[in-house]
Amino acid sequence: MSMHKRVLIGKQKHGELPPICSDVRQKQRISIDTLPPEVKAPFPSEPVIPLRTKTIKEFQEDMDRATTSGDWRDVRDFYLTTFDSFLEINAAFKREANAPFNTIEDSGVNSTFLNAVYDALLCTPQDIQKSVLKGIINSLLKEWKGPRTKDDLRAYFILVQNPQYSSTSTYVIYAHLLRQIAGLSEADHHFLVHWFKKLSPRRFRQLVERFLHFISTRLLPAPPDELPPLTRCSWWIPAATKVLALFNAANSISTPPIMSFTDFYNITLDHIDIMEQYRTWQSHGNSNKFSFCQFPFILSTVVKKAIIQRDSEQQMISMARQSLVNKVSRRQRVDMNLLFLNIKVRRAQLLSDSLDELSRKRADLKKKLKVTFVGEAGLDMGGLTKEWFLLLVRQIFHIDYGMFTYLKDSRCHWFSSWKCDNYSEFQLVGTVSFHS
Repeated sequence: MSMHKRVLIGKQKHGELPPICSDVRQKQRISIDTLPPEVKAPFPSEPVIPLRTKTIKEFQEDMDRATTSGDWRDVRDFYLTTFDSFLEINAAFKREANAPFNTIEDSGVNSTFLNAVYDALLCTPQDIQKSVLKGIINSLLKEWKGPRTKDDLRAYFILVQNPQYSSTSTYVIYAHLLRQIAGLSEADHHFLVHWFKKLSPRRFRQLVERFLHFISTRLLPAPPDELPPLTRCSWWIPAATKVLALFNAANSISTPPIMSFTDFYNITLDHIDIMEQYRTWQSHGNSNKFSFCQFPFILSTVVKKAIIQRDSEQQMISMARQSLVNKVSRRQRVDMNLLFLNIKVRRAQLLSDSLDELSRKRADLKKKLKVTFVGEAGLDMGGLTKEWFLLLVRQIFHIDYGMFTYLKDSRCHWFSSWKCDNYSEFQLVGTVSFHS
């Protein structure tokens, strides 16, 4: 290989992002604030942020003039300079260029100006939009290594709000941005969570929806020319989910919450093999092996219920198998009733009998339910259990029984204040709901 070719290859490798591990492990970044003084000393002082004097009024005048005349040079130069590096991003959007802004309460970002710049971006010619994306790529390449400063965090905070990431054509860049944010230290994540909390509800919701759409799109098969093969970017979903977790944390510490917790559910997950995710989580816990079960906020009630039911079924089968093995090993006659939760109730004492039976047979609660009505012949092939359930629910929720109060405005039942001393009956409701 000639010397010229070796130099070219060396330059190409220098400009590439570091290789992505297939097992989605990410080396966590070091926050400069957590380094001891003796380690901080060798690092050069932070670069001075250049002074940029462009105001929102001047920017809007440039946009109006460009829209009218078709001459986009001033606007193009602004966008080209602004997104060229983390330093320039701070120069453009930091309220005071060289003020520290090192608190969780204030990101130091001129959000009004930032919103105006981003709102206008999608109205600019394609070459300007492409130049912004190119600048972001260069910024991410430059900032890949080294300890994180608050100006770096500010740049990440600004970049993640870019509206261009709504298009799948930008997903490769978006994924690398999310990967870098996900790999930050816990201390840096703490700052970002509090800064995200200060976003307007509308923009906060837009970002959450963008994350969810990104995850859903990557979960589903994509045309070869639209996205890279899933085998080459298996880290995309873990990175996006981890950053989404920061927004969920920001929402949780907000009073009142910025959006409903159900808005974080990803309904696409209702249609994947969630039990594979659950088994991965059981095997590896909260280690580096990613599973959606590590992030329950993203799982809908449907998915959580399915996981609980399937897990209980597996436990039920395991318990039944063990009971049979014990019987066989002792050379005892095998009773197939061991496989079921068998309860016998009188119709006249339906509620009290059900409570007594379920209390006595707590060890069998995860087995399949079989009901027998005392004094009545018949095998429970599902019909008797259904009848028992309907009669029990009708009695529990009857207004005269007093366990629940019906709220007309919401058309829902809620716990009655004067019946809350009898928790065993509420436990019965939970058990019945599980077997329904």
